Amino acid sequence: MAVRRKKVEPEAPPKKDPALIGKEVMKLIDSVAEEKRISRDVLFGGIEQGIQLAALRHFAVEEGVHVVLDRATGEISAKFGENAIDPETLGRIAAQSAKQVIIQKFREAESDTVFNEYSAKKGDLVVGTVTRVDAGTAIVSLGKTESLLPRSEQIPGESHHVGERVKAVVFEVRKSGNRVKVVLSRAHPDFVKSLFEEEIPEISDRTIDIRAIAREAGYRSKLAVSSVDSKVDCVGACVGVRGSRIKQVIEELNGERIDIVRWNDSLQVLIPNALQPASISDVFTYPRLGRAIVLVEEDQLSLAIGRRGQNVRLASKLVGLDLEIMTTDELAESLERAERWFGQLPHMNEDMIQALIGEGFLSYNELTYIDGKTLTEFTPLAEEQADEVIAYAEEYADTMDEAVAEEQRQARDQAEAERRAQQEAEAAAAAEAAAANPEATTVSAEGGEAAVEPVHEAGTTTVTSPDHPVAYHEGPPIDTEGVEHAVEQEELRTGEDGELTTPPPGTDAEPKGESA
Repeated sequence: MAVRRKKVEPEAPPKKDPALIGKEVMKLIDSVAEEKRISRDVLFGGIEQGIQLAALRHFAVEEGVHVVLDRATGEISAKFGENAIDPETLGRIAAQSAKQVIIQKFREAESDTVFNEYSAKKGDLVVGTVTRVDAGTAIVSLGKTESLLPRSEQIPGESHHVGERVKAVVFEVRKSGNRVKVVLSRAHPDFVKSLFEEEIPEISDRTIDIRAIAREAGYRSKLAVSSVDSKVDCVGACVGVRGSRIKQVIEELNGERIDIVRWNDSLQVLIPNALQPASISDVFTYPRLGRAIVLVEEDQLSLAIGRRGQNVRLASKLVGLDLEIMTTDELAESLERAERWFGQLPHMNEDMIQALIGEGFLSYNELTYIDGKTLTEFTPLAEEQADEVIAYAEEYADTMDEAVAEEQRQARDQAEAERRAQQEAEAAAAAEAAAANPEATTVSAEGGEAAVEPVHEAGTTTVTSPDHPVAYHEGPPIDTEGVEHAVEQEELRTGEDGELTTPPPGTDAEPKGESA
């Protein structure tokens, strides 16, 4: 006969003490707050919202559930209406939903913390380790945050490898959902500024102030500095004895050339400083157009412009004006041309023409930058007449530019013809001298051109045909064909521009002047 066994009900797990649960909750919150740098209030709020959502789903209602997490003890108090709720009775599905909500809130809080932290660090120097390189973009670890160093923000010619420690400045901070992207830069001018602040104590303690920076990453930078202490030489302090201080900066920039110039509130002083090592004859500033005309001697023209226009381009960025480098003859030609063309404008007289030139206007194209109301501010024209002048200038601006370009082309052709005629005359004179003194004619051992050296008594003169064509420059040096022609010809004639900069890494050359 079968004996029926009595069914034994499983014992319910013992309920945990709310005080112990509270201690565990507080321990968890303290750990996450320290590790993720999240506010404790945000963590408390996330847990409360998670439990509330679980209770709403459990009771299939949309409201009526209130959850409070004690900030001191960590104990949870939940009510549905007037009835107390035990969170352990909500079930597994509700608990899983609460977990997802809490994790989501934690991630949002963490991304907000990272975003706020690095947004406040924009332009600041950071140091990280390259963890991987993907299609030229370096992924840099900044401790608990990953950042991007795109190819476009790297110094041209440099490459990075895994495990390398790199310095860069925080360039941009982007937020996409719960993800924060920190973009770094080594090509921004702020990177040079941060390196100087790190290496030069007088800059970090604000005794020396970096007033302006202009940079073409990987090639050259210009810094304008000033000192609040008259006893401190701002340029010398940045360069150091025999370039000792600036060498570390140059090495970090992979040999980039750096010019350090002395800041001055007067543009008449600052512009010549910015164009060093070229010697400047005179400076004319025109604030209304945001430009300045800089006069130099013919032998300083190529030095002021720089190789491929780099010197004048960086100087323009440094002083915040469009700089036009001219010789005295070129300025005279531009003034004569402006008077001639402005004379064709409607309602113009001699005084108005001089007023236009005095404000820096030298072409129709420049007149199109202003409106009729602005023109009435420095001429006696009525606004309607001024509008007619501007309209005329807009209509015939291209015509004037084409005419000027043709004049410059003819001037270059004439200069080239004169140069060739001079060469032919010198060659003929050399041939006559050789015929008269055949014993004085020597031929170079390398098989080059013959150099005729007529032999005389005291005051001997050697006549040698030039190896390079004479450069010719015509017209304004910015955005014209004449500039490009002048730069190319000057490079052929002189080779390197000979500009004074800081010595490259590994040399002990003494810096000269105020340029490093």
